[in-house]
Amino acid sequence: MGFGAGIRRLQGMNGLLLMSAVPGMALAQQVGQAQPAPIQQGQLPQVAPVNADVVTPPTQTQSVAPLPAATSPTAKPVISTPAPKPRKNGPVDALKPGQFIWDKQDVYAGPMKIVIVLDTQRIYVFQNEKLIGFSTISSGKKGKETPTGIFNILQKNVDHKSNLYSNAPMPFMQRLTWDGIAIHGGDLPGYPASHGCIRLPHPFAKVLFGVTQMGQEVVVLQDTSTPIKRPEPPADATADPAPSPPVVAPKPAEAFPPEPSV
Repeated sequence: MGFGAGIRRLQGMNGLLLMSAVPGMALAQQVGQAQPAPIQQGQLPQVAPVNADVVTPPTQTQSVAPLPAATSPTAKPVISTPAPKPRKNGPVDALKPGQFIWDKQDVYAGPMKIVIVLDTQRIYVFQNEKLIGFSTISSGKKGKETPTGIFNILQKNVDHKSNLYSNAPMPFMQRLTWDGIAIHGGDLPGYPASHGCIRLPHPFAKVLFGVTQMGQEVVVLQDTSTPIKRPEPPADATADPAPSPPVVAPKPAEAFPPEPSV
């Protein structure tokens, strides 16, 4: 009886041991199923993504939006200031070299004004503030420029010959200075070409010669924008008389005006 009871007791203990061992064996089987398959030689392991936000590389079935093309900054157009227009030295009229206009008057009475403008190569004649004639001219060339200023006609000669330039003819000459500046008929090439005189077309020089008087005022301007200062008149001797200088007899050569040269 003792032996049989011991056997039954040992079998009960084995049963308990087997029952306690079943859950461990089941867990071991589950763990064995969850283990990955062995990696074959030359095959890379597949690693599951850790973060769902990580972007996976595109496959053939996925479409990727193209990146915008890089564009260089657009250069702003440079606005250049237009160059100043060159000044036109030509006159407002359409006269060609040697041409002129003269409005014949029944009577040439009243104040006359003669204005010569060098940069436009023109002469203008006014009678009673009315323009009665204008003409092309040829003034002094470079190095022999015609002087500007206010002059008076000092001498008139219909058939004058120059005593400075080999007796060159100077028809209808009207002298402005004693050192060689005068108005007269001559060649007009269309640019300054004289030795300082003001050349006119011969017909214009003739008619102008016929209407001017000795002492006639002639104004020579470089251009119409540069004024000429009129010389101040001599002081009135009666307003503040100055002491009279001692009287000295003039020499014979000084009793006559200087010999003109033109």
